[in-house]
Amino acid sequence: MKKLVFILCASGLVSLAGGAMAEEPVAAFSFNAGVTSDYVWRGISQTDGNAAVQGGVDFTYGGFYAGGWASTVDFGDSTDFEWDLTAGVTGTAGAIDWDLGLAYYAYAGAPSGADYDFVELKAAASHSFEKLTLGALVYYSPDFSGVDETATYLEANGAYEINDRWSVSGGVGRQFLDVTSDYTAWNLGVGVNLTKALSLDVRYWDASYSSALTDARLSATLGAAF
Repeated sequence: MKKLVFILCASGLVSLAGGAMAEEPVAAFSFNAGVTSDYVWRGISQTDGNAAVQGGVDFTYGGFYAGGWASTVDFGDSTDFEWDLTAGVTGTAGAIDWDLGLAYYAYAGAPSGADYDFVELKAAASHSFEKLTLGALVYYSPDFSGVDETATYLEANGAYEINDRWSVSGGVGRQFLDVTSDYTAWNLGVGVNLTKALSLDVRYWDASYSSALTDARLSATLGAAF
């Protein structure tokens, strides 16, 4: 289940302005790796409160993006790790940046009969006010993880760049489920750029759904991008 601490990377069908001729698209690869004290996704720990090792690769070409990402997980069974594939396009409409994407989540080592793999469609929009960025997104899955049901996730989020090194960010989301109970999740964190490639994020997580995996918690994530 995706990530979230840090990213949903995107670039896509970008509207180019400011010149008579559009800039030529450039293909680019980027890589990321990290370790987190607790991999939390939409308010739910994916590692039973334990640490996880994570990493991925992203490709962009003009406004198109695609990527892969993996993390160790602990569901209390034989599942070893999660790997995600994403693709999509982004662009700009006036002052709004938009992102339309598709994500596939798969789980290696899942026990026989477990139906963890699923697909989600994403639509997101954001606007930047100099150092402040506000956004909203929606995810929809026609067959959500673990159960045969549709699911929708809505989130409002924001980030504020204090200076070149420090930033704060957070989000509030609502997970709507057909079979199990809907719940609200929220997070608030502080990020710092330690070097040009190395960063640290310390984040508070909580959710309205009460369980050992959704109780209020802090996570610390050390990440590298290159």
